[in-house]
Amino acid sequence: MIQKIWQKSANENEHHAKIVEQFTVGNDVSFDYVLAKFDVLGSLAHCEMLHSIALLTSEEWNTIEKELKQILTEIEQNQFAIEPGIEDVHSQVEHLLIQRIGHIGKKIHSGRSRNDQVLTDLKLYLKAEILEIKSLTEIVFKTLIHLSNQHKGVLLPGYTHLQIAMPSSFGLWFGAYAESLVDDLELFLAAYNVMNKNPLGSGAGYGTSFPLNRTLTTELLAFNSLNVNSVYAQMTRGKSEKIMAMAMAGLAGTLSKFSYDSCLYLNQNFGFISFPDSLTTGSSIMPHKKNPDVFEIMRARCNRIQALPNELILLTNNLPSGYHRDVQLTKEALFPAIKSLKECLEMLHFMLQHIEVKTDIEKDAKYNYMFSVESVNQQVLDGIPFRDAYKNIGLAIENKEFIPNHNLSHSHEGSIGNLCNDLIEKAFEKVIAKFN
Repeated sequence: MIQKIWQKSANENEHHAKIVEQFTVGNDVSFDYVLAKFDVLGSLAHCEMLHSIALLTSEEWNTIEKELKQILTEIEQNQFAIEPGIEDVHSQVEHLLIQRIGHIGKKIHSGRSRNDQVLTDLKLYLKAEILEIKSLTEIVFKTLIHLSNQHKGVLLPGYTHLQIAMPSSFGLWFGAYAESLVDDLELFLAAYNVMNKNPLGSGAGYGTSFPLNRTLTTELLAFNSLNVNSVYAQMTRGKSEKIMAMAMAGLAGTLSKFSYDSCLYLNQNFGFISFPDSLTTGSSIMPHKKNPDVFEIMRARCNRIQALPNELILLTNNLPSGYHRDVQLTKEALFPAIKSLKECLEMLHFMLQHIEVKTDIEKDAKYNYMFSVESVNQQVLDGIPFRDAYKNIGLAIENKEFIPNHNLSHSHEGSIGNLCNDLIEKAFEKVIAKFN
């Protein structure tokens, strides 16, 4: 049995240790692979800092740097593995160093704990994931703006309470979701700013007597600033994951709502949009079916993501300050959800490239009353007080005497065609520019 980096001797009861290890490690090793790259980057920065304060000689630092970069290459080429008996990625990297460069590898942990090491890994990982989500969101945003401009003059019935309401347009519909993404990215920007603070050097939460240069590691790891108080740095474990989950939930809410709209509008009773047969599924007994399985799965995935903040809160809300092993379980909740959210963004972009919108929807007789507001407005323009005009049209509808004037729809078409997408694009670009 490989001795753990926290063991003082090799003669501890191996049977008991294995039972405890299987329970406490669980599936954590599988999630550690996504942190491997960031663990090595953190170690490179930490060891360069150790060299700067003379805890590593130039020769030792050169040897460590060369081998850490070799391990980084192996990770990038999928040649890295966490060996049986080694409990996490941090132990594996140190184990490889000791195997390859001997006792020098034992020096890399001076001045840090696995606590601030994993905190650093997590923040670097979450920063990278936020930037990737930002890029995927930008692609979807541009697609929605393009569709909004392309279909700005195509009328779409507006609904409130799932009752026919007033004329809208496909331009407004697509544009609404584009603008929603602006606010969603604001949440990710806030999350990014929280992740952009360096916890390395806080140790187990109580610092170290070594004269660590935390400013140097902050610069080397491209953090914007550092978590100053070492106790608070440790408190960000769990909190960082919750903040990330809250940002994810906001974006997932937008995707879920769009998915529901798409399922509804594809329904034969609406028939507002369609997709190629290859992007829908059929029924084993009903040959006419075109089921929106992609959007149903997307809706379910995104609803699950919206539950993530609550799951993380329940995992961490009764913990006092200091490190607690409970927070290990945040990985198995958060990491797969990040992957799922990115897949939903990619799939939404794919589906939007193939969406087809129906024209002349408003000519269906069931949408006649949709133009009643325009009739009220026309009477107001003719000098009739609004309350009287409203009553006149209301009574006409009640007595089945209302005759819609479709010519009035053209005036409304002008207002719903004024999308102000240029303002939405500027707002989006402003948020994008704030990521660094």
